[in-house]
Amino acid sequence: MKVSVVINTYNEEKNISRCLESVKGFADEIVVVDMHSTDRTVEIAKKYGAQVFEREYTRYVEPARNFALSRATGDWILLIDADEELSGTLRKKLEEIIENNVFDYIEIPRKNIIFGKWIEYSRWWPDCLVRFFRKGKVKFSDEIHVPPVSAGEGTSLEAKEENALIHHNFQTIFQFIERLNRYSDIQSEELAKNGYKFNWKDLVIKSSNEFFSRFFAGNGYKDGLHGLALAMLQSFSEATVYLKVWEKEGFPKDNLSDISKVFEKIVNNFLYWTAKLPGGLLKKIHIKIKAKI
Repeated sequence: MKVSVVINTYNEEKNISRCLESVKGFADEIVVVDMHSTDRTVEIAKKYGAQVFEREYTRYVEPARNFALSRATGDWILLIDADEELSGTLRKKLEEIIENNVFDYIEIPRKNIIFGKWIEYSRWWPDCLVRFFRKGKVKFSDEIHVPPVSAGEGTSLEAKEENALIHHNFQTIFQFIERLNRYSDIQSEELAKNGYKFNWKDLVIKSSNEFFSRFFAGNGYKDGLHGLALAMLQSFSEATVYLKVWEKEGFPKDNLSDISKVFEKIVNNFLYWTAKLPGGLLKKIHIKIKAKI
């Protein structure tokens, strides 16, 4: 069985060597589809023997996925990003899957390393994605963050570290905010295109819910300061999407009706989650706040 490794790239010279080193000996063919990088990405890929194709630049990767898959000739395809790495243990697991010849597509967990730390909670783990599949069994949407459509018989690898793709995700705050700015443009455009009209309550409630779901429901506090930082950044990302819709509508004025009810709901959510945290300090704060409202 021939295995194709497929990588979409744009200015990935800092990452791509590590990625390509990790698939040496596993890939019978390496296909790189580059969106006119201005650094040494293409040069490095060719040194590893990759077939390099060019495609027009898009602000996110999904529109280029199907084009890249169409260039692969292998029976099996490993779709991997330039900032990801195939571990030795995962490689053995995928080789067993090929040998057993039962499944058509495999959902793989990802170990996200953000700001120098593996994020084990905060809804970043196990972050399972369909990344290994028979040719023709998986098709991507052109919309951002939409899961692919898979055909045939699939399975999910157990959410263990040894089964995970290693994802060298955000390395700096600048990188996070740069992508936040780009993706929030796209997401706000899609909301507007689908007929959404700005509502200030969504701005407040959805961004606060994003924080609660990451830091509390997703046990982000177990990731320490990293978990708190990421919950705050992702809450800000959610708020930015709605603020950009507001901008597209010309910054209309609003008298913020029912503002007390909205913030009372947020405070109640905060009290609900803090009461569930381990330790005594936040429970004492919860009791004091509850006594005053």
